[in-house]
Amino acid sequence: MKIQGQQIIGLTLEQYQNGDPFYPVNPNTGEEIKSVDYYNASTDHMNQAIQLAAKAHADYKNTTAKERAEFLRAIAREIENIGPLLTDTAGAETGLPDGRLNGERGRTVGQLNMFADWIEDGAYLQATIDEAMPDRTPMPRSDLRKVNQPIGPVVVFGASNFPLAFSVAGGDTASALAAGCPVVVKGHPAHPGTSELVGKAIQEAARKTNMPDGVFSMVQGNTHEVGQYLVMHPRIKAVGFTGSFGGGKALYDLAQTRPTPIPVYAEMGSTNPVFILPGALKARGPKIAAGLAGSINLGAGQFCTNPGVFMVPDSDESENFTQDLQTAFTDLDSQTMLTPGIHSAYTSGTSKLRDSGAFRVLAQGQSEENKLAGRPTLFQARYADVKANALISEEVFGPASIMVTSDSTDEILEFAKSLDGHLTATIHAEDSDSDVLDQLIPVLQEKVGRIIFNGYPTGVEVCHAMVHGGPFPATTDSSTTSVGTSAIYRFLRPVCYQDIPDQHLPDALKRDNPLGIPRLVNGKQEL
Repeated sequence: MKIQGQQIIGLTLEQYQNGDPFYPVNPNTGEEIKSVDYYNASTDHMNQAIQLAAKAHADYKNTTAKERAEFLRAIAREIENIGPLLTDTAGAETGLPDGRLNGERGRTVGQLNMFADWIEDGAYLQATIDEAMPDRTPMPRSDLRKVNQPIGPVVVFGASNFPLAFSVAGGDTASALAAGCPVVVKGHPAHPGTSELVGKAIQEAARKTNMPDGVFSMVQGNTHEVGQYLVMHPRIKAVGFTGSFGGGKALYDLAQTRPTPIPVYAEMGSTNPVFILPGALKARGPKIAAGLAGSINLGAGQFCTNPGVFMVPDSDESENFTQDLQTAFTDLDSQTMLTPGIHSAYTSGTSKLRDSGAFRVLAQGQSEENKLAGRPTLFQARYADVKANALISEEVFGPASIMVTSDSTDEILEFAKSLDGHLTATIHAEDSDSDVLDQLIPVLQEKVGRIIFNGYPTGVEVCHAMVHGGPFPATTDSSTTSVGTSAIYRFLRPVCYQDIPDQHLPDALKRDNPLGIPRLVNGKQEL
């Protein structure tokens, strides 16, 4: 497999020169990688990809779950078959180490296989039947049958910080394909070579499993116009996005201006607040300090679940905790950040906090000569001094965090109640903190998608129970998740069939249940 700067339009590859080429930047050197020229997709190519997807939808939505599962497994195999070329390319384009990239490839492959295994039993269809009651008084009841069906072609925007697991074959693509929706991916311009390799793997899997032409396409681009065209195309039925608040909100707003608005499932910014309660601080202060410092600096802080603010009660223990944190931060190494843009935003964000005068720099990690290295930075402030300061709730994407000290339990609860929507909230507590915990958890339930107890938010397990989402501004739809099998429901919609003859019903709703799937019949679960 070669990287040639091609657009993937269904089962064909298009070589097209549109304006000036663009190039990824090697974060370790700061130099552009000019071995391949990449071009913005033309409107003709984007329209062709979307029209193919719309045509493919008619056939792909009627594939069986087993056929789609085999497609997903084939994608996983093809990604593995790329071999070292994939991690070598991704490493050059992102600066991420081999260990991280191999782990991310495993996550990507595992996610595809998880969806394949899960859809085969048909439970995701949520087939529901209420049989006719012609003799019911005072009014008879019709025969009513409901099932989930794919919504149609989906556009997915690849993320910069996970070039595999949240990009071309990431969770948005996997869940949309599992649902039965064709996908058009807009590759991220920071890793176009990586995107092309994975896109070609999906294309090859589609060919080998006889999927309809157009079930998958990928276009490249580094301009807003490419993304805008995809979102505004009338054949597109939904959008998946992972990235900044500005980018996600812009796409969401744009989609609402369409004659027929569509959902934009955008996972955006979050500061992921951490609450360290008195009992935990007293019992495990040094351990929490070490774990928190590691979580803040994990992957140069370039995780959407990075803990950007944490609250500590002012006490004798907090003085020792502060010293432990200072020591831990001082020992942290600066790491290369993913792109010049991310590094610039991080530098700007930390400077903004520092220059405000409200947040004191408590500690910094080791400096690094690499001009794209993000230096770990820990800020400190008293809650009473900054509770009205908007900067306390602004995400600084990178290895920075704010330690906020509270004077009372009331301030802990006040801070929690003041929060906007976030992906996660974390609580460190002991049995002695039960009274505060009983008040804090109900508040956080309204604010976040996931509550972590005595842990750290940066790990996001790919599993059935995971929720990677939250109220606005963390996402544009708090009822969904972008990680885990429930992500599939973003790309399905329920359709009810009333008094339809059995031979005209979808197989999932026919009386003899030819698919052998679980169904809710007259309020009782069958199979």
